[in-house]
Amino acid sequence: MTAMKSKFPCRRIFRLAGCLAAGMVYAAQAAATSCPPADTEALQWLEKMSRSAQEVSYHGVVTFQRGDDMQVMQISHSVSGGTASERLTQLTGQGAQVTRTDHPLECLHPGHRLLRLGATDAATGSSLSGSCGIAENYRFSVDEGERVAGRKAVRILIAPRDMYRYGYVMELDRQTGLLLKAQTIGRGNKVLERFQFANLSYDEEVSQAPDVEVLHNATHSLPEEHTGAGHYSEQWTVRWLPNGFTATDSPAGAGKRRTYTDGLAVFSVFLEVLPQDIKPGEGVARRGGTTSYTRGMRLAGRPTLVTVIGEVPVNTARMVADSIKWSQEP
Repeated sequence: MTAMKSKFPCRRIFRLAGCLAAGMVYAAQAAATSCPPADTEALQWLEKMSRSAQEVSYHGVVTFQRGDDMQVMQISHSVSGGTASERLTQLTGQGAQVTRTDHPLECLHPGHRLLRLGATDAATGSSLSGSCGIAENYRFSVDEGERVAGRKAVRILIAPRDMYRYGYVMELDRQTGLLLKAQTIGRGNKVLERFQFANLSYDEEVSQAPDVEVLHNATHSLPEEHTGAGHYSEQWTVRWLPNGFTATDSPAGAGKRRTYTDGLAVFSVFLEVLPQDIKPGEGVARRGGTTSYTRGMRLAGRPTLVTVIGEVPVNTARMVADSIKWSQEP
């Protein structure tokens, strides 16, 4: 088997299913009178979803649809001795597999804490997403859910408060809070992509994973691993972010990549200094709820290729790219 270099949407599926959820922070002040109205029941369900993604063992088959493209995958998440292990196997197409083992349960990245009521930044003691938490950027409501993979579900409706992010419809297991089904909603209530369990079991896994052609072992990266050889010596900054987005894994000023989350959406910014000028312009590719925006520009007099890719509308990606500066620039 070879190292995985495909369009296999492992990060998106793992995050939606909760296996590699990016860790995110809700503030308890969401119900404060100075904050927008928030559905407390919905926030409690989302907190339960975040915890189940880490703490519940399960396995099953999921479908992931973007437009006319449908992929079927087998997913497994096991918890034992304070660590979690995951395996995601593509059952259609290339037949790729992603595995991750021995991830500490107490390790919450800055994108399970935004979904934990009352949680705060360990360094500053403040909410990562503002005094009102994630309710500052989304409206939430709870409705009667449908049956998904034989499980009774509760439906969480999530609508953005601005034009810089998408909406979501989520179906959570009424017993465990596990995410059973999710839809990403764009402008005009258009469904951009769907994720859904076809079958699900909380029992011990008995079936073996199918044979695959491509295998990727995911690693648990730490902030200090993003520095050192191969990274820029100069610092660069993203001077504009939609309200509520916070950095996840890259230290300020270092590296070729920055990743941001608001608790539900995630996007990354990549910077590449080129050896020669390129023709000015931009390129946009969209697949389901994922946007890839590329722009050639000059930063501090040097030709640079900027790429923004993630679960945000095109205009958001464009505005983020426009705001990038070398730290020494005015």
